[in-house]
Amino acid sequence: MSTVDDVTSVRYERMRWNTPLSQTHADLLLQRLGISAGAGVVDLGCGWGELLLQAVGAGSTTGIGVDIDDAALARGRKLAADRSLDKRVTFLNQEASAWREPADRVLCIGASHAFGGTATALESLAGLVRPGGRLLFGDGFWERPPSPEATEIIGPGIMPLAGLVEQARELGWRVLHMSVADQREWDDFESTWLAGRQAWLLRHPDDPRATELRDELDIRLREYVGVYRGVFGFAYLILGR
Repeated sequence: MSTVDDVTSVRYERMRWNTPLSQTHADLLLQRLGISAGAGVVDLGCGWGELLLQAVGAGSTTGIGVDIDDAALARGRKLAADRSLDKRVTFLNQEASAWREPADRVLCIGASHAFGGTATALESLAGLVRPGGRLLFGDGFWERPPSPEATEIIGPGIMPLAGLVEQARELGWRVLHMSVADQREWDDFESTWLAGRQAWLLRHPDDPRATELRDELDIRLREYVGVYRGVFGFAYLILGR
């Protein structure tokens, strides 16, 4: 079986970001981060590091992406090479929570679970941002009270947006910028997360794995549309101390 037809390898192929984000929103976040020439950027739980690559590509900076997903890291390295950034961006296979070297700008988007949850992440990341630096922290929140089914799907420990902001403030952070993913960003994220495997199904309707995969994708789409769409949100906070 060729790699291009391997159902595992196509899971993320239609996604630019593994987070609900648009290019316009990404541009805003990078502008608000104010990355100066010579600054170092670390992305903890980077995946393939699209935002890290854009941050480094926009200026005279260097970057390090940290993750434990070998396939995502390989994709990040290829993207860096394709954009002639491979001398300025390094991807490391390492637990995000094990990173100890401070940086001028730290990104941690959708990776609070790697630190044990939101509060633990915000506490741990405080020691990784150099004086005068900034943290871009992306985390989920409840837009409105969830149903028991939504809580079961998303998991425990999720707060309303006001609680997330207050948690950051109580742990000594100043919220320098806040924005949330809009509905179009969410719909695109959920659609592209499914799209690679949807296309695979159309190419391989009679594959022995097709029935199980079709059921899996249908369940995810039903859960999104019927259970947590408009209920589970995602916030991007730029924090300083």
